[in-house]
Amino acid sequence: MRKLFAHAECVIFDFDGPLCSLFAVRTASSVAERLRAFADAHQLPVPATDDPHAVLRAAAASHPGSTASQLLEAELTREEVHAAATARPTAGAAALVHALGGRGRRLAVASNNSAHAVSAYLGVSGLAGAFHDHVHGRTGDVALLKPHPDVLRRALCSTGAPPERALMIGDTPTDLAAARAAGVAFLGFAPDRPRAEQLHAAGAEYVVTQLGNVLGTVNSLPSYDSFG
Repeated sequence: MRKLFAHAECVIFDFDGPLCSLFAVRTASSVAERLRAFADAHQLPVPATDDPHAVLRAAAASHPGSTASQLLEAELTREEVHAAATARPTAGAAALVHALGGRGRRLAVASNNSAHAVSAYLGVSGLAGAFHDHVHGRTGDVALLKPHPDVLRRALCSTGAPPERALMIGDTPTDLAAARAAGVAFLGFAPDRPRAEQLHAAGAEYVVTQLGNVLGTVNSLPSYDSFG
């Protein structure tokens, strides 16, 4: 664990999970239901799923680049921004962010959610200053969602960190796949056993169940005062 963080000039967080539970109150299933209704009204074939991103992927795959699929993505963005106001902070996340910043690590977010939603949450949670303008989210091209490494590459570019000196903290196999494709080390976050087993099965070597478990390691690291 110490080696993971000691070699990282830049730490890249996934958003929904490692930093907060975005749909803690405005639930993912209710958002997916509204998106499915929107898709039906625009004649976009989508599956009966409680995953809003699965609805978006299906709509984009059936009508790539269409006005209707673009409108659906904009609708999801609105839902995510609304949800950001009631998102539940992940235990230990704020302390870890501040500890990493205090040790001179550059911080970024690489998310499949809208960057507008991420920025809205960081603003209300008081963490915006820790990430500056290194917030990267979904683009108009749904094919570039993780596990594609695009969003991680954008995070590396904005921070100026080489892949071999970066670490991603994520909670899904798609985060792991994106990190591998970008050449970035990975720390899995799994607050329960099933998700931990899922990450291990996907090949994650390091998985923690509480972000607070790594605070001692981070606080013992040397500072990189020259980082911008």
